[in-house]
Amino acid sequence: MEISSTSNLCLHLISCAFQRCRLSQQLCRLSAVLKSPSPSILQISISDTGIGSCLEEFQDLNCSSIISAEFWDGILSVKTTAICDDEIYHYHFNLRENISSSRTLTRLPSNPKNGLKFSGTQICLSISESIDVLVSEINHFFQKMMILNIPNIAIELLIEREDIPGSRCENVFLANRSNPGPLSTSNVEFLKSGLEDYVLKHGNSLTQKCSTCFATSECLKVGSGIACSTESHKSSGLMMEVVIIISEIESTCPCFRECSSKTEVLYFKDFTPCSISHSTLNVLSTIDWKSYGLTLENVVDQGVCVLEWEDSPSHSQIDMA
Repeated sequence: MEISSTSNLCLHLISCAFQRCRLSQQLCRLSAVLKSPSPSILQISISDTGIGSCLEEFQDLNCSSIISAEFWDGILSVKTTAICDDEIYHYHFNLRENISSSRTLTRLPSNPKNGLKFSGTQICLSISESIDVLVSEINHFFQKMMILNIPNIAIELLIEREDIPGSRCENVFLANRSNPGPLSTSNVEFLKSGLEDYVLKHGNSLTQKCSTCFATSECLKVGSGIACSTESHKSSGLMMEVVIIISEIESTCPCFRECSSKTEVLYFKDFTPCSISHSTLNVLSTIDWKSYGLTLENVVDQGVCVLEWEDSPSHSQIDMA
């Protein structure tokens, strides 16, 4: 996997931690800690209490474009343990080597768990990067992750500027608590609830539902569906889950999130926010939207997929995940 920036690397590592938590099917915590001891150095720690890390996940990372003596030395420090392990294992992973098979994995002395049963992973690195840019991107990433509404994962973002006394800041992201449902609830039901919460909180930028814009519970029209590809030589039975919400916002709404004739498609692959696939883009372009009372004017893909509608209903917004 090619990594083109330090922010992409951090988001990839956070995504891997999220997957480890999701696969554990237990209550988990994911923490991203950013410390800036000086204006030119940023220390990053990403930890989770999910299943232990599979070290092979680092073999395919291509970070050559962001590794330099001044920017990043290419070293990842990894601590990991599985529930069945008796020790916490420590590694240094050198991504400076371009060929994955020749990369140096240095195993450091491990720590005993003294009979305790727990699992988790911590990954640390130090880079030269602006903390403000990275915090903004991670916050936006977490806001999108909340749409999945996976109830067993609590996410924490901690920022410490050691060169500025009293600057410690902590953000906690939790799945929608208003209607959590059991862990056995289907993914599409969690997605439906998560997208509703996203819309009612103006893109997860608010801590609670905006009662000014959404005065009644009937302000949202929600539809969902699941599409499965048939098994063939090209496919192994892939599944896509979709939720669409049309919200009717009060005409006197003073909030920043105004109604528009455009819909950003929030796209996830394997439970990770990402740019939309070419095949999905083609599907969105060929849907008979007129049968649903909508007229699609254009599909714009500039890293983010946006659907532009003709004559969209006034005071209404369409959201899709």
